[in-house]
This record gives sequence, C-alpha cells and structure tokens, in this order.
Amino acid sequence: MKASTIAEREARGRAAREHSKRSSHKAVGELHRNPIELLKQSSEGRVHNLVPLRYGRMAVSPFTFFRGTAILQAHDLSKVGDTGLTMPICGDGHLMNFGGFATPERQLVFDLNDFDEVSVGPFEWDLKRLTASLVVAARHMRLSRGTAESLVMTAVTEYRDRMAQYAQCGALELWYDRITFELMAETALTPERRRTVRRGMEKAASRTHESLLEKMAEHDGGRWTIRDAPPALFHVLGANTLFTPEETEAFRGSNWRKMLERMWGDYVKTLSHDRRELLDHFTAQDLVFKVVGVGSVGTRCLVMLMVDHMGKPLFLQIKEARPSVIAQFYKSPAIRHEGERVVQGQRMLQAASDIFLGWAAGPLGRHFYFRQLRDMKLSANIELFDNDLLDGYARLCGWIMARAHAKASGQAIEVSAYIGRGDQFAEALAGYAMTYADQVERDYDVFLKACRGGELEARTDEDMAADFRV
Repeated sequence: MKASTIAEREARGRAAREHSKRSSHKAVGELHRNPIELLKQSSEGRVHNLVPLRYGRMAVSPFTFFRGTAILQAHDLSKVGDTGLTMPICGDGHLMNFGGFATPERQLVFDLNDFDEVSVGPFEWDLKRLTASLVVAARHMRLSRGTAESLVMTAVTEYRDRMAQYAQCGALELWYDRITFELMAETALTPERRRTVRRGMEKAASRTHESLLEKMAEHDGGRWTIRDAPPALFHVLGANTLFTPEETEAFRGSNWRKMLERMWGDYVKTLSHDRRELLDHFTAQDLVFKVVGVGSVGTRCLVMLMVDHMGKPLFLQIKEARPSVIAQFYKSPAIRHEGERVVQGQRMLQAASDIFLGWAAGPLGRHFYFRQLRDMKLSANIELFDNDLLDGYARLCGWIMARAHAKASGQAIEVSAYIGRGDQFAEALAGYAMTYADQVERDYDVFLKACRGGELEARTDEDMAADFRV
C-alpha cells in the first residue's frame, strides 16, 4: 500500500471541515435525557454499600459531580456531529486527571494519569472534556466569566500550536518526547511558577513505597499487615468490610492468596521477561480493598503489599476495568479484555508508563489491571492556584493532550490541518465549554434534588467512618 504524502494527509485533515465545520463545535446539542437514569446505569455492578459514598463525594460541588459523570458527557457528545478524526483518546481528560509521576528511569514527568475510559473516539471529545472541566472548576473557584473563557482559549491554542509542531516531527521523535518537570520549569514564565514546580518535585520525590509503608502498615514479627481505615481502606473478609455477604462470595472458600494465585499467573504473562524476574524478588504480605477517586468509587480496587528479601516494600494496585463510557456511545473496535484496553491505551497515550502495568481476569470473570500504587506521584491542588498559575496549568494540559494524541494516533498532520492556524476552533470550544458548564450545573441541581428526596442515597466519608468508631 502506498504511503500518503504529507500534502495528501493535510488535505484529509482539511476535508474533515466539510462535514464538521470548526465553528460547529460550539454546539452542545438538544439534551433530552434524565441524568439520574444514566448515573444509576453507571453505578450498576459496583460494591453496593459504596455507591452512597460515590454520590456523597459527587455532591460536594458541581466540579466533583462533573468528575463523577463521564457517562453524561460521553452521552451528550454522541448527540452532536464529530470530525471523524478518530484515535485512542483518554476519554476522561478533565483537569484533575493530569499529574506528575516517575518514569522507569526515575525522571519526573507530567502527563495524563487516568485511563479507565480510554477508547477509540474523535480527538475533540478529549478536548471538550478538558475545556468543560476548566470552566466548571473556574466557576467553583468563583473566578470571572472572562477568566474561565481565557483558560479555555489558553488550553486549546496551546493544543493547536503543539499539534502544529508535532506535525513536523518524525515517528521516533514523537515517541521519545516527554514533558519533564525540568522542561516545565524552563518553560514556566515567572520565577514564582518555577518555584512551584520545584516544590512539586521535592514533594513527589518523597512519595515512595517506603514512605507509604510506615503510614499504612504494621509488622507483627512475621509479616506486614495493612491497617484498616474504613471506608477508604479495609480487608474484604475483615470486621470492617463494606461488602455484603453475597459480594464476598468470590473471596470465601479460599484465602485471598489462592484467589490471587490464579490472577497472578495471567497478570505476569502480560509483562516483559525482565519485569517478571523483578517481581520474583517480592513476596505477598497482605491484600486490602481501597476506595479511589470520585467516579471510580464502588468499583473493585485492591492494594497488595509485597516485600523483597531486604524487607523493602512494593505496593501494587489491582483495579477493576469496566467498559469505557466512550465505547458505550461511540462505535469502537470490539474489546476482548477491559484491563488490556486500559493498559494498551495507557501505553499508547503516556510518554512513559509504569513498569508493572499489566492485566488479568479476576473472580466472577471481572477484568482488572495492575500498576504501582503511588510511585513519586503528584497531583495539582487546583483550588490553591491563583489566576496566573491556573493559566500555566491550562497551557500544560493542552500541551500534554496534544503530545498524547500525536503519539498515540500518528495523525498530528491531519489534526493540525483540521484545526488550522486561526482561533476559530478555540473560540468554538470556549463557547461549548461555557454552555456545557451551564448544563453541568443544571444536572448537579437535579442530582442534589434526587439525593435530598431519597431517590439516591448519598453519604460522606466522615459519616461512613463514624459507623466504625467505638
């Protein structure tokens, strides 16, 4: 098959404007749907007693509600036309799903860090999730309309400019491109921003498995045991479990080691030979259930503590992979294993991925993926940002998304040609984000009403923790 020339690929990108004008991205579409029904649908199959905690965390603000409702925006995006420029997309690229972590070479990078919804979809769906999150967050922080619009313009114009640069890159250049903390410090405009980046690096460097061990576990002379801290952390068959008797069925009849043995065999097959050898140095000590995030609350997530011959720890997170909301509303290729979908998507979109990233099938045919729990990880505390820092962060998110899309798709030329050099696309997305933020606030009001009226049960972490206090 003859490879397309650059000119042919640019023409393909521009041709996408014929059925999807850049100005058309302002449209949110006619949204006749019940947000509560879609929310209930996304709560099906979760740990029953944790669903109220999911709703409790979502009820904090329109922004936390937005974080927990990727299903709503995916549904809504499917109701308007798209560019047809499809690729692996993050699927939930809101501004809190970017963060810092260490590469296998122990270099700190900033990148996308949540891939539960990763799927093949139109590139602009990721941008619409990001831009809407910027406006919802800006309103939550009581920033002006002008500031919110400016954040969107900053993120999208950065995406446009970086994509134009990536369109000039060779395949290997793209593959090796990384947004390190050092690079961020160089490109940060003000000395104050540079200091913030450096402080972040110091904080991340202290977040190791060893620092976690002291906080989370205790040694009884024979082995390490992770301390229960319900509702966030508990042993599935322990006194503090939040599982119903029916839900613990998969764990009963055999201890957790037996259950894990079957999964472990499948998991290590998904790793390269050297990483299997590395894991052989560790022995399992304990396994607990961990409640994570906002949108993920109630999905099955386990943390396994292992130690090597020197007693040095390794925490592995084993997280349930459920079908992507993107795949639910956009015709994507058939998926054999949801854990494999998450891992392969993460490997494609991230500049560097966790060395222990892999997947396996668990009890009752559920799909899981494995990764390190917290290896020099860092997330931004957006609420403490001033306008200047927030603007820098929006720019960074636009840059990271462009790099991820360019690497994963090899379509930087087409996307760049579609967007063009002007502000038309960015202005359309600014209009979209403002209108969609209004929709999020309306949905949030409907959601709160359902919680107050008893249609949905919402409980806070404090409220649930009180159940366990003597």
